[in-house]
Amino acid sequence: MSEKEGGAALFRRRLLWGVLAAVMLAIAFTAVMAPRWARPIVGEPPMILGQAPEFSLVNRDGLTLTNADLLGSPWVADFIFTRCAISCPRMTSRMVQLGKLWPADSTTTRVSFSVDPEFDTQEVLQTYAESWDIEDPRWFFLTGDREVMKAIVMEGFKLAVEMNPPPGTASPEEPILHSTRFVLVDSEGAIRGYYDAIQGEELERLAGDLRALEAGS
Repeated sequence: MSEKEGGAALFRRRLLWGVLAAVMLAIAFTAVMAPRWARPIVGEPPMILGQAPEFSLVNRDGLTLTNADLLGSPWVADFIFTRCAISCPRMTSRMVQLGKLWPADSTTTRVSFSVDPEFDTQEVLQTYAESWDIEDPRWFFLTGDREVMKAIVMEGFKLAVEMNPPPGTASPEEPILHSTRFVLVDSEGAIRGYYDAIQGEELERLAGDLRALEAGS
């Protein structure tokens, strides 16, 4: 082999090793960065919209729960009643789905307030939860005095509810008119967002806002 040919062969070997080294570096870089790329993008925490109301209510297990008991972790509220055959089953289903969207180590709590407290006793709420196979001890179903529950919804969360709607405005399947919104409350008891539980994309928005709150805590 001539000196010229030997130099060309050496150049090709060096070029080949250079290409292989670049490929290996690219593979290593991808392996390191892939988990980061796979994580959901976390935005800024939503702004404070108000303060969640104070309350002392009975949970489905018969124990009393207060708003102070929920401090320290974010929570999501909804407003349902067990005799409701239209919107409430959809809301409960969405709340189940929501629990699947946050990390397994999340400390977020779910709180369902009854807007039919005269019918929704502790026992009725427990039966309702069992019908949905809800075993999470951090999902509370709360009931209390009728006027207290109404004030919590309307004055506390600034949402609509009509426990005795005028004739012709409700249906036998849904005799109480009420908001279908979820409410996100942060670990300090501040309201951070309202979300239409019936719209699927709103669930993703809520989950994103919740991730932002947890990341900023």
